[in-house]
Amino acid sequence: MDPDTDMGGSQQRFPETRHSAIIAARSNNREERQRAFAAVVESYWKPTYKYIRIKWQATNEDAKDLTQGFFAIALEKNYFATFDSEKASFQTFLRTCLDRFIANQKKAEDRLKRGGGLTHFSLDFSGAEAELDAQQLASSIAPDEFFHREWVRSLFAQAVETLRLRYHEAGRSVHFKLFTLYDLHDDDPERPAISYASLAREFDLKTTDVTNYLAAARKDFRNIVLEHLRLMTASDAEFRNEARSVLGVDAR
Repeated sequence: MDPDTDMGGSQQRFPETRHSAIIAARSNNREERQRAFAAVVESYWKPTYKYIRIKWQATNEDAKDLTQGFFAIALEKNYFATFDSEKASFQTFLRTCLDRFIANQKKAEDRLKRGGGLTHFSLDFSGAEAELDAQQLASSIAPDEFFHREWVRSLFAQAVETLRLRYHEAGRSVHFKLFTLYDLHDDDPERPAISYASLAREFDLKTTDVTNYLAAARKDFRNIVLEHLRLMTASDAEFRNEARSVLGVDAR
């Protein structure tokens, strides 16, 4: 297996908190700053990679180099310290920094190579590339809208994984299985229809149990999404805007 093509591994987790990782990334405490930066990378690396592939028409290898290079330089130069939530959302700020970084790289005709003493992040680029190949992208989608859609996709994937881990630890794996089978299944016309009754038969449950388990899982999933949004926003106003955009709810 080519380590440069098929990269993966465990992601460094930011502690569960209602505090913003965007703000913590500016901390004078080195460990807190690095944990916060790791959380930002986990949330944004995949939309960044896909954005580079689509907007800048970069090859797979160039996009990997540029993604690694951008976050390595952002960490080294403390890019996020200059973010002002009064002027723009963090997504807009990050995208502006990214475009400037790539433009400078192209102007210098000297793209960053792997290594070189810079921080190297463990990222599943092959998985991101497979997702990109499977997507049907309309040419009319603006790059900034594409970036936001991919960030939401990444946000939901993180929330699903967090829900899975929490339910596994709590001995509620059946709740998670029901949630994935009913709410996350692909819309395949060839697949038999899934109903509460069919799930009850499959898991030897009462239909009312399925109803209650799914209601609980949906509530927990929504709360986890809000937790991630709180982590990835720098102000209450930005948090509320993102909650309305992503979930269509007015969050506190």
